[in-house]
Amino acid sequence: MQIRKLPVLNTLPRIVNRGSVIIAFLLDRMPYRRTENVERRLAARHAAIIAAAREVASEGGMAAVQIAAVARRAGIAAGTVYRYFAGKTDLIAAVIAEIAEREIGALRRAAAHAPGPLSALASVVTSFAARVLRQRRLAFAAIAEPVDAALDPIRLKFRKLLADEFATRIAAAIGSGHLPEQDVTLAAAGVLGLLVEGTIGPLAPQSGGSERDVVQALTLTALRALGLADPRARGLVVQTTVADV
Repeated sequence: MQIRKLPVLNTLPRIVNRGSVIIAFLLDRMPYRRTENVERRLAARHAAIIAAAREVASEGGMAAVQIAAVARRAGIAAGTVYRYFAGKTDLIAAVIAEIAEREIGALRRAAAHAPGPLSALASVVTSFAARVLRQRRLAFAAIAEPVDAALDPIRLKFRKLLADEFATRIAAAIGSGHLPEQDVTLAAAGVLGLLVEGTIGPLAPQSGGSERDVVQALTLTALRALGLADPRARGLVVQTTVADV
């Protein structure tokens, strides 16, 4: 009796296509699963790439965020960057998202340390202005620099998140009786516009005053515009220093 040999090499590709579970069975091992160490390593590499891109943007704006430049800054091959991001637009979107998360977190921490709703509002305004001035090039890149139209939605979301933080503090100050009734959404948009134009806009002062003076002037202007009496506004500005945030 002649024994027929199974065409293993010919049938294996069809078996492979049925999924990794079959392959694991044939090879006598369990399907591959990423360990916690692998997950941590991948997350760390992802964060390192975004950090490198953020540094590049802080020096040359979003236009300078090229895959090759970011790879050099991160000390890795360009091909490695492409494993995490499909291209420049995806990378920049991730950078803007990371900046947004960082800045919103900073504003919330500033408010959390304030003794009351009005102080929280002053702290948020002061914190935003101070942080933008300290990293003006990066802030301009994330908020106002002309970029690919595909990035407009995520930048709009960033602005919306910022405006929502201001709106939350303004509403709380109104609810506690410290500010007069007003359109909170419009007021928040106005405060955000004031701070952006006053720090990184084309008409923003480039020199001639200290960072502290600019931050306090912007905070005082915002509080006055929201309806706070001048003496109270000045008192809050003096109490809420840049060092506090």
